[in-house]
Order: sequence, then C-alpha cells, then structure tokens
Amino acid sequence: MRADRLLALLLRLQSRGRTTARELAAELEVSVRTVYRDLDALGAAGVPVVTAGGPGGGCWLLDGYRSPLLGLSADEATALLVVATAGPLERISLGDVLPDARRKLLAALPEGRRRDIAAAAGRFHLDAAAWFRSAEPVPHLAILVDAVLRGRRLRIAHRGTADAVVDPLGLVVKAGVWYLVVRGDRGVVAHRAGRISAARLLDEGFERPAGFDLAAFWARWTAEFEGGFGQVPVTVRLSPEGTRAAVEILGEPVAGGPVDADGWRTVVLRFDSLPTARSRLLGFGPHAEVLEPVRLRCDLATTARAIADRYRPADTPPNPEKS
Repeated sequence: MRADRLLALLLRLQSRGRTTARELAAELEVSVRTVYRDLDALGAAGVPVVTAGGPGGGCWLLDGYRSPLLGLSADEATALLVVATAGPLERISLGDVLPDARRKLLAALPEGRRRDIAAAAGRFHLDAAAWFRSAEPVPHLAILVDAVLRGRRLRIAHRGTADAVVDPLGLVVKAGVWYLVVRGDRGVVAHRAGRISAARLLDEGFERPAGFDLAAFWARWTAEFEGGFGQVPVTVRLSPEGTRAAVEILGEPVAGGPVDADGWRTVVLRFDSLPTARSRLLGFGPHAEVLEPVRLRCDLATTARAIADRYRPADTPPNPEKS
C-alpha cells in the first residue's frame, strides 16, 4: 500500500538524514521515479522534504523537523530498542515488523541523541532460550498467533485427546517454551503450545473476560504450578565440588545448612518425586550423600552398584553382594 511506503520513506529520511533517491528506491523495491513521486506527496502533506541534484545532492528533511515521540527519555528509548531488537518475537509473525519498529523508534528521536541511544541499546541482547536445549518446535504457532491477534476461537487437540473449542486469550514464552492461555470448559488454563497436535482457526469470535490481565494470570498460574512440586524433602550432604555443581545439575545454587570440618554442607532439597530425586542426585556422583529418606539412600546405593557392574572390566570379579 502506498501509505505504508510513504511512512517507510519518511522514517528512513528521519533516521538517516541525507540519502539518494536511488538508495531509497533499492530499499523500498520501487523505481526512482516512484520515490520522487512519493517525496512530492510527502511535501504536499506538509513534510519539509528537500531534494537536490548533482554531486553532493540527494534527499533529506529540513533541519529542525521534529517527531511526536520527543518525550521519551534516553533510558526509555534504550529499553524499547533492546526489546525491539531480538527475542522470542522473531519466531512469530510479529518478528517481521521488528526492524521497522526499531527504525521508527530511532526516527522519532532527536538527531543529536539518536546515535548514542542506538549504541547503548547495542550493549544488551535478549536470549530467552534455556541452556543446552534447542527451541521447542511449535508446528501450529502461526495459527495460534493469528487466533490471539484476531480474537477468533480455536479448535485444538493434544496427543491422544479429543478436540476442544477454546477462546485464545494470549501467548506466553518462558525460557524458550511457548504456552497458549485459553478459556474453555475447565476455565482459564495454560497449554504447552508445542504439545498441541492440531489447531484450526474458527470463524466465530469471542468476548474476552472483563478485566482479564494476561501477566497477572501467568503469575498466579506459575505460582500454583510450582507449588504442586517440591513435595519430597531429601536431606543431602554435598562436598565443596557438589555445592559448586548444584547450579548445573539442579538449575539453582544451594545455600545455608551446616558445614562440617571437611567442607561438606548438609542441605534439604525438594523434589516432586523419589524417582526424580534419584535421577538428579546421581548427577553429583561421589560428591553427594543422601542421609534421608533411607529408602532413597538404599535405592541410590543399589543403582550405583548396578552402574559399577555395568562398567566392570571382563576380568574383574563381580560384585560379591550380587553373587
């Protein structure tokens, strides 16, 4: 549409200053003649466009032309630029407009502050993905985004479950994983988007719940979700090496608890189940000792013996406790 092209042309002139019609034509994928026609249209609309031919000529805006966003502070503009540069939005249709959003924001800033603010924003980068894990595939993400933006109902299905018609209220990305928040037969719930096996956009719209706040819902939902875990307390002694490895193995550091003369720290860890505790604690190797519950301690001992036997050289006698 010509209106979109005129806006893109204006933003380029605001953010760049003097440029040539040929450069603008290449970026906008139009002819040079079209650029000149669009420049005339901007001038007719009151935008102070200046054009000059010959060496040193080009197109630019008259000095002193001001944009409506001058009220932004440097810190506010920097924060917006950081968000508009990278992140989860790149995976959805909104990611296509991020470069234009960045350009518009830069164009709205006073020329004297533009370079410094852009440089400050370049010192920050958002990487929402978790370590050692590629982005979870979400085959129906485009449909989910479309439904959320347009306020249309969805028919979705999960693996092994029947279809359900839901009202898509929003999308949330947490540590690189997308969640679809919907209203359905069970009220307002969150579905892991990557586990949705089928999604179809319906013609029917819906009315959003009055006063619904996506961020507030997500805070409550995550608190309830996390509160459902960590029900099994496990008393563990960790060596200094084990304490340092806790972040990598458990995802968070351990602190507090008494430390003995050898530097081993006694802490209480919480897991959602004993099998989960066993698999996580095995990652510490000899740098962790379970004190309680006794059942888990015995289970780990049995597992450790089985591992040792698995790696036992062929000419080594078997474990006598298994004979």
